Amino acid sequence: MNGPIKLAVPLLAALAIAACNAGGTSTMPGAPGQSSAQANHVPQWEATHAARRACGEAVRPGYARCDALIINDRAIRPDVAGWGPIDFQTRYNLPSGTNGAGQIVAIVDAYDNPNAASDLSTYRTNFGLGTANFTKYNQNGQTSGYPSGDRNWGLEEDLDIQMVSAVCPKCTIYLIEANGADQSDLQTAEKTAVTLGAHIVSNSWGCFGSNNCVDSSDFDTPGVVYLASAGDSGYGTQGPAALASVVSVGGTVMSKSGSTYSETTWNGTGAGCATGITKPSWQHDSGCTYRTMNDIAAVAWQAAEYDSYGYGGWITVGGTSVASPMMGGVFGLAGNASSLDAGKKFWTLKKRKRKKELHDITTGSDGSCGGSYLCTAGVGYDGPTGWGTPNGIKAF
Repeated sequence: MNGPIKLAVPLLAALAIAACNAGGTSTMPGAPGQSSAQANHVPQWEATHAARRACGEAVRPGYARCDALIINDRAIRPDVAGWGPIDFQTRYNLPSGTNGAGQIVAIVDAYDNPNAASDLSTYRTNFGLGTANFTKYNQNGQTSGYPSGDRNWGLEEDLDIQMVSAVCPKCTIYLIEANGADQSDLQTAEKTAVTLGAHIVSNSWGCFGSNNCVDSSDFDTPGVVYLASAGDSGYGTQGPAALASVVSVGGTVMSKSGSTYSETTWNGTGAGCATGITKPSWQHDSGCTYRTMNDIAAVAWQAAEYDSYGYGGWITVGGTSVASPMMGGVFGLAGNASSLDAGKKFWTLKKRKRKKELHDITTGSDGSCGGSYLCTAGVGYDGPTGWGTPNGIKAF
């Protein structure tokens, strides 16, 4: 069988984030904060009308946009269409049945999804994942007084908590709902996630260039692993994924032949050289003098999601919004997030261990960069897929 299963049932003012060329220098754009390559590139999913953004195209200055994509809006159906937990767990060789108890994975999103808990229950029941240890909070850490609802961010919230569940059903999941998608509210929600005891915080949203919607200090707490989706616009970077203190998660496309899974680069994943972000000492790629995205990657296309709030049932989704919370769940399975320093471990693994503990994604690209590793997958490190996708949890 090929393809997914179908079953019944202030960043600081200096941080003008841009993609870089192979020499590691910024090529300032036609639009603020983007390189020429990023500004002119239209990802294949958009060019072919294969999907649409849940949160729309427009981004107001100072506001974030969720990174969820609706692959086929007409595919809302009573059965499941897309990759499910068994696919992720098998491909990534995960101990999902035994690990993760007591690990808190927090999801930070904007606005309310009043059906989040019931949708998660439906998802988990369908896939035999048991009852969730799930709590929804407002941005101040209260279990009442939630913000106003939004069906599009609501889809993002369902996606995020379901992807954590898919790989780490024993993890405790906190959903922190910011009052809005502006910097101030998201900042408050990030701090609340940590105050509530989360050591893993996933963010499936972003902003870029002069549209600064994050402050680096909100993503730099010792003992906390922050993850962020790399974006869905192809070659180019966005915050908060571009911050050196954040694990930047790129995207892949998964396929299956018989019982064997494989992955290639998803053409829509963000990646590149983040101008203005100091390169961390543990990054050692030579083609970018600033922070390089990404660190790791995961499936970002054709995941099954259940959303009764805005979309009436099962829906097939994509985007690096799938990948970031999924990797948050993998960190939960590993259980040592409090001892890690962002993506440092992936960059400092010995070559022999990296080869065993990560799937190296060697094909595909997310745009045009003259063949540079910044947008083209190859053996070893590359921008779109970082050091690869999980093969067990030892790399985490």
